Formats: sequence, structure tokens, C-alpha cells
Amino acid sequence: MQLTKHAHACVTLEKDGTRLVIDPGTLTPDAAEAVARAHAVLITHEHFDHFDEKLVTAALEARPGLQVYGTTAVAATLGSHGGRVHAVAAGDTLSVGSLTATVHGHRHALIHADIPCPDNVGYLLDDGAVYHPGDAYFAPDAPVHTLLLPTSGPWTKLGEAADYVRTVKPERIIQIHELMLSDLGQRSTAHLLGEQGLTGTPIDRLQPGTTVQL
Repeated sequence: MQLTKHAHACVTLEKDGTRLVIDPGTLTPDAAEAVARAHAVLITHEHFDHFDEKLVTAALEARPGLQVYGTTAVAATLGSHGGRVHAVAAGDTLSVGSLTATVHGHRHALIHADIPCPDNVGYLLDDGAVYHPGDAYFAPDAPVHTLLLPTSGPWTKLGEAADYVRTVKPERIIQIHELMLSDLGQRSTAHLLGEQGLTGTPIDRLQPGTTVQL
């Protein structure tokens, strides 16, 4: 499987000609281009930096074969589009072409008691090859080879991130959800959470547009 990192929380995963895009939000400049080449879009939750409603709606209208998976709130926002929009929850399994994903987790991480937490699901692809948790530090009850680790945002805490990595025990970390950190902040975070830091696990800082083999 190949992974292409886009800005913020968005990634493209490709295997044997099947392409999935996860979390094309409004903070990802090339989200429309990524979605235009995808067979399916997976959305972890409804926040704008993960879910560009106008973009995904336009893609559904333009491409009769496109499938979209997301929480109940995401599905309700988009509408059915002839049964091509699917509400998913923890315990579900979905298959698109050569790729299979299992769904994990329930809720967005807490920002503050005064701010409601929407539903949030994570996607574990290809028998544990890669896990995208959305905005939560939920550990799936399954092996994870590559963990996409959120490192910035109003809900993130580096201590919790370190404990999360220790719980998941991935072989590799790729930093996502990084736009609220400066370059110095990203380097400092990678050092703290990486192989020489609290987790002992290699962490990759990929520039948008970079493709790696998983």
C-alpha cells in the first residue's frame, strides 16, 4: 500500500489501483484533486478541517461511482445520493476494491466541558497496515503497523499522545494534524514523541505531497 500525505489530517491510500481518501477538509489545499482521483472518501467526523461538505457534495454529484463513509452526522449532512453515502460506527467493516477498513472508536477527544464532543471514528486499513484515528486517541484492539498520529489542535496533549503510542505499539508513526505547529514546534514534537523520545518509535514528518510505501 502507498500513502500520500496531504496537508493537515488528509491522506490518500492506494493499493492495486484502489484509492481511498481520508478526511479531505478545508485546510487541505489539494483536497479536491485528491477526491477527484479516489474511489471512496472516508471521514472521521464532521469538523471542517476533516470534512469539506461543499467539496464532497460536489464530488458526489459529479461522479456517480464515488462512495462516501462517515459518522451518522456526516451521512445526514450529505444525504443518501442514491445509497452511496454510508453511515458507519465502531465494529463495522467496509470494503472498496482491494482495500478493507474496520471502524473503531466513538467520540472526539474532549476539548473542554463546554464544547460538545461529536462522534468520531477511526479507520484501520488492510489488516492493520495503517490506522487513522481522526481527532481521538482511541486504541483499536488490533495490531497497528503505521499509526497516523495527531500532534496539534485544541484537544491534543503531548503526554497523552506519548501514552497513546505506548498503548497502540505501532512500528512506525506518521505525524498528521500538524498545521497548528510551527516548523520548530513540529521538530520539537517529533523529537519528544519519536525514537529518541518518550515512545522509542520512529516518527516521520512528511511534507504535503510526499508518498511513502507502507
